[in-house]
Amino acid sequence: MIRVAAVGEAMIELTHRDDETLGLSYAGDTYNTATYLARMGGTGLQVDYITRVGTDWYSDQMLRQMEREGVGTARIERVEGGTPGLYLVRTGTNGERSFTYHRSNAPARGLFGSACGPGQDEAFNSFDVVYLSAISLQILSAQGRERLWAALDAARRRGCLVVFDTNYRPAGWDDPTEARTAIETTLRRSDMVFPTFDDEQQLFGDANPAACARRIAGLGVAEVVVKDGEDGCIVRTGSVRQNVPAETVTGVVDTTGAGDSFNAGYLAARLNGSGPYEAALAGHRLAAQVIRFKGAIIPFHQAHAGLAVAALS
Repeated sequence: MIRVAAVGEAMIELTHRDDETLGLSYAGDTYNTATYLARMGGTGLQVDYITRVGTDWYSDQMLRQMEREGVGTARIERVEGGTPGLYLVRTGTNGERSFTYHRSNAPARGLFGSACGPGQDEAFNSFDVVYLSAISLQILSAQGRERLWAALDAARRRGCLVVFDTNYRPAGWDDPTEARTAIETTLRRSDMVFPTFDDEQQLFGDANPAACARRIAGLGVAEVVVKDGEDGCIVRTGSVRQNVPAETVTGVVDTTGAGDSFNAGYLAARLNGSGPYEAALAGHRLAAQVIRFKGAIIPFHQAHAGLAVAALS
């Protein structure tokens, strides 16, 4: 059994069905990946989520959704009187989306902070893989980031694989310098990285996806998968670089969760023994399904209607 810990923030997701009607769900970048990874990983994979939530009705429902999806909740701390952050999603005619966030007092912001007990320093001790993102970093205090990095160092010393999505959202950082420093500090502790080229170009000025992969590999990352939207991705392992085309998709409804689901499909395939090129194809296949539906996490039955076999084949 391979045990995976995903770290970050799950939120209330309110998606516009029309100008006056909202659909309620629960999502968040690392939680989306954890959910799809639990669906796609097979019986040899156990996925747990590490975060903090409140004690309100929405937190209760969020945990129930995780449990229905097979995502472990034993490492989730309940904060008395707290309530999760929320975000609203509005999509355009081409499926591109805009977000409005309300999360400044969410309990997840205290993750790895002073209010967390000493057990947080050993949060990853029983896991084989740790998955996190730059959004996981941006919600933490400076002290929380230092404590997280120390926990990652301890995990890697005993052979744990660290997987990092450099998901950059400018509004969540005080300034780009803070984001660059935090992301590069985490890259130096990572084994597999999922950057998105547009984000990396904005933050680091990379000329093209190949340059992005080369820069990140130069920080000691063994496996770099640069996502580039409709142009597919570049996979770099050591000195080997492969271009992997994306699926052709018509009828795009909502691109929310596309990158998160790609990461899950890729990681599930790799943990099940596939090579990098085949894993990238699996990621593209899963993402192509997800963007045909509203919201970050598509209906459970759709992910199991032959998709698991297709994604890992």
